[in-house]
Amino acid sequence: MWIKNKDLLLRNANFKDAKMLADWWNDGSIMAHAGFPLGVFTSEEKIKSQMEKYTEDHFVIIIEFKGKPIGEMDYTKITDKNAEIGIKICESDLREHGLGRVILSMLINYCFELGNDTITLTTNLKNKRAQHVYEKLGFNVDKITYGEWKDQLGIPQDTVYYSLVKEDFNDFTDYVYQI
Repeated sequence: MWIKNKDLLLRNANFKDAKMLADWWNDGSIMAHAGFPLGVFTSEEKIKSQMEKYTEDHFVIIIEFKGKPIGEMDYTKITDKNAEIGIKICESDLREHGLGRVILSMLINYCFELGNDTITLTTNLKNKRAQHVYEKLGFNVDKITYGEWKDQLGIPQDTVYYSLVKEDFNDFTDYVYQI
């Protein structure tokens, strides 16, 4: 994958990205929203091993802004017509400027081009910033589960399940972000 839009680039992660991904994924401040306030305790070697298993149906995407990696996304084909995605803007100073809706629009367009009819994702119920972006893009809440899982500290967490069909998609690819 190689999708460019203005100062943004979405590209497949590669072995050169493994150390950076390990640093991000081991950082509890980045991973807390995903239930890992202590990080995920992974290594560059483990990530490289995972990368060897990436296929066209499952892979990690690096988000670059002005030539610098700022976060990552993932794509997983669930069924013939359904994909699940995720996003982390790991550079905290680049959050809340409108980049997320543009980046997600780029990936969502790609997902629909691949023939997916439905795109799904989940987020923590506490992650209001993400919910705001997802709903602006047209995602609909399918369900909310309470206490479905516990984070690393043993605190019960609630999950919002979202889905998006092409007819509901509000494309922000051309949105002017504020940076």
